[in-house]
Amino acid sequence: MMKISLLQQMYKDVLAGIPLAKESHHYCSLINLCVEQPPGDECCHQKPLPSTAGGIGSHQDTDISDVVPATDDLSNSFANMSSSFCPREVMLLQLTLIKMMVAKAESQEIELHTRQKYCEIFVLLLKEAKIDSKLIHLLGYDDRLLSHMASQSLASLVYLQLKEEDALNVPWLSFTLNTLLGFPGSARVADCLRTLAAILKETLKDALVPGAGVLKKLLAPLDAVLEGFYNAILLHHFDSHHYTSPYSEDTNNLISFIDLLEALLASRIELDLPLRCQRILFLKVSYVLNVISSSIPYVIKKKFILLLKKCVLYKSREDAKSGSLFSQAPSLCEDMLALSNAVLQVVNLTWLNQIPLSGKSSYFGSSEAAPGHDSQGSSDQTVLRVLSLVLLKALEFKIHNSATEAEIKGDFESSMSQLLIFWRSHVKPSPQSHPVVHHCEWLSLVFMEQDDDMWEAAKALLLIYLKFDRLRCDAADNPSQKEEESWKFLVHAGGYNPHCIFLFFLEKIAFDSTVLLDFLISSETCFLEYLVRYLKLLGKEWHQFVDVCNHFDTRHSTFHTVCSVKPPIREKQSFVTGESLQNAVCEAESQTPMSLTPPHNCPVFIAQQGDNEAAEWNQSDSLTTTDSTSLLGSLQSLVNYDSSEDSEVESDGKECLVNTKQLPSNNEGEVRRRETGCSSRDDNQNPRTSEVSPLKLKGCRTSSCRTCMASSDNIAPLRVMLCKSTKCLEELQEAISRLQRRNLFPYNPSALLKLLSHVEKMSKSMNLQ
Repeated sequence: MMKISLLQQMYKDVLAGIPLAKESHHYCSLINLCVEQPPGDECCHQKPLPSTAGGIGSHQDTDISDVVPATDDLSNSFANMSSSFCPREVMLLQLTLIKMMVAKAESQEIELHTRQKYCEIFVLLLKEAKIDSKLIHLLGYDDRLLSHMASQSLASLVYLQLKEEDALNVPWLSFTLNTLLGFPGSARVADCLRTLAAILKETLKDALVPGAGVLKKLLAPLDAVLEGFYNAILLHHFDSHHYTSPYSEDTNNLISFIDLLEALLASRIELDLPLRCQRILFLKVSYVLNVISSSIPYVIKKKFILLLKKCVLYKSREDAKSGSLFSQAPSLCEDMLALSNAVLQVVNLTWLNQIPLSGKSSYFGSSEAAPGHDSQGSSDQTVLRVLSLVLLKALEFKIHNSATEAEIKGDFESSMSQLLIFWRSHVKPSPQSHPVVHHCEWLSLVFMEQDDDMWEAAKALLLIYLKFDRLRCDAADNPSQKEEESWKFLVHAGGYNPHCIFLFFLEKIAFDSTVLLDFLISSETCFLEYLVRYLKLLGKEWHQFVDVCNHFDTRHSTFHTVCSVKPPIREKQSFVTGESLQNAVCEAESQTPMSLTPPHNCPVFIAQQGDNEAAEWNQSDSLTTTDSTSLLGSLQSLVNYDSSEDSEVESDGKECLVNTKQLPSNNEGEVRRRETGCSSRDDNQNPRTSEVSPLKLKGCRTSSCRTCMASSDNIAPLRVMLCKSTKCLEELQEAISRLQRRNLFPYNPSALLKLLSHVEKMSKSMNLQ
């Protein structure tokens, strides 16, 4: 009873930072564990937490603050509790004190003499009381809370000893080596792995101590052993009964190992020359890919897939500072290439199709879906996005290190075909939206709900486009018209035309420049890097951008596209009925894998004929360039936003050929244009007149699309997309300039403003034509 009171008082003093007045031996005896036999809980009438139950949370590392919140209210509750403590509760209080005292001893906010007192107590605990061996013994307890607290306390003590004495704890090192070398026959594997992961996390959290020396001291004795354990645990037969339950011991071991791999990956940034155990995940990623496609529980598949995402997004400290790819990290470049080659190899073997994405979702407080929530047949969109991003980043790394187009072209087309089929199989547009026809729209549909992943994917496709374009220009200084047409076709067919991707995104956000501003200010996405690269490209490919915008304006007509197309010729194209076109589309989409090579005899745009109106495309148009050879079919977004703030007219799903466009022409009223069929032009209207309608950008309001109409004699089509997109960029430029003048922008945006200003000049120059 007296010991409990003293422990309670010690807890309150440590929590408040009050110096411990008595001798160190006194406090050492108070927090010394008694583990000769498992602590009973009869007085508490409380069952220990089972090791194989309690849900997924039993596998996850829990911060000490989640177990024992360090608050004054809690200290008061300990002080006011009855003295009838059971041994289990006494031990939990002792473990909590050890963890708290280690944190205080490492804190610079605590007075020096108080920290020295704590260190004296720990020296006594380690040298005389053998507290480390007792904590190791506690790791094997079935009581998961005790085991977890023992693991956290042991990790803290091992790291403190390593930092203060520059020496590894011998009992812990011996236990770890014996456990890893004895796998699969050894016990307490998961606890051993969790403790090592916790030590690594302690190392990464300490900003005052250089991590390189501590990490080498910690991992060097374990380097070869960890590689052997990696081979052993990932070469198991995962189809066996040991992995049928997500709560079995083998599953627990595997999940704990994933957490350790994540900690090893995070610790890699501290070393200029990483150890083998920090590189093994990259060099032998095929083991992980095989596990993902096996029949193990879905929770393990998902954790491994999320770990792959961390790998492909990993950057060394030098790369993060420079913003370039593999600028000063040759080992990382080698590892990324190994990972990319392995991923692309399995993807080309239909690996994506072997991964089920219909894992049962988790719900707050229940394992069942709420009424009205349809979980049947739906795919795990998180895993879908991560898998897609892993593949796109693998392609980026591979292409970045390719010297010629021939080295990567085949793998790229095959991988993108598999990815497009994968998206089509698992992404179901809403019933109110149109069916996805254009391949470049898939990116915004798949990634729209995850900003950071979306811009990583968009940046990867942009870099792929730039590298292919550079390799193509290096191979042929003056490419022929046929080669240009084939290149533009492949860009759209592969779904990576940067102008289409950017415009589809602007449509999804209703051309709201404040969204772009949020992305630029946020440090959680790579949007700044993406936008700078894209604006540079836009300055070089302005005419291609205008051409794509013009095709977007045809989205109010019912255009359809087939997978294989041929560039348009000067003569008028023939058109087919909706029924025959639907058959063609279905036949094209049934190809596995889908071909990205254009055949020789197939029209580019095939539109439904409505009210004897037909769309006519003239190759001689100076601005409507051979980009019209690409797959620019139905470019309608999920919701046709008529302004940056609202959309008053939405399709009801019944009028697929009729759209109402609301265009305010001035401050007094609105002009409504009714589009019917596939074109608003007369049958004999020359499409060249579409390029002479002047645009007046200044004075236009952001809440509505400007009236970009030519004279009624010409009846030129509206440049709605060009008008909205350039106005959105102008508003972004004005907002950045305004914040910069007030010193409110978080970094120097001069280079970005220069690029945006150039876009504005090109837009105004075109208006004067």
